[in-house]
Amino acid sequence: MYPLSIAGDGVGLREFTADDVDAILAVYGDPVVVEHLSFEPRTREQVAKTLTGVIEAAEQDPRREYSLAAVAGGEVIGFARLAVDAQHPGQSSGQLGFALRADRWGHGMGSETVRLLLRLGFEELGLHRLWGARSPDNATSARVMTRLGMVEEGRIRGHIRVRGAWRDSVIHSILEHEWRPERN
Repeated sequence: MYPLSIAGDGVGLREFTADDVDAILAVYGDPVVVEHLSFEPRTREQVAKTLTGVIEAAEQDPRREYSLAAVAGGEVIGFARLAVDAQHPGQSSGQLGFALRADRWGHGMGSETVRLLLRLGFEELGLHRLWGARSPDNATSARVMTRLGMVEEGRIRGHIRVRGAWRDSVIHSILEHEWRPERN
């Protein structure tokens, strides 16, 4: 499915272009934004390389990765991703993640971004299960996922190495039959 564009109430998702580097640098280069992510703040060169890979992956057939620009008011405000589980073909699950510019926090845009990813996974791709991982300290992300019907499943101990130390991840998931677009 390419190119992809999904409109929401205040946020939309669209394919990335090479022109989005500076907008994503404002997300991935900000130490406040990446505090709970699995990597250090990125440089412009690293962001450009990431977007080059994302743009190339979008045209793969079959497409397994949907890394999309979160857009509001005509500007890119974040990075949204849904990766279909390629290690277990036919199992019909995908992992989602997102990051928004810090100046957009607290306005419901994170919830709208995740809602659009759930809509993509369930309504467009026909997946059975969607899940996301978060830092145990990221209470805001926990609230967003819970509000949208995702269930906290548990903790993966020592899951990723960030900033020189091992960090746990907390997993949330939602199944296709639990997804209610009118509520979520």
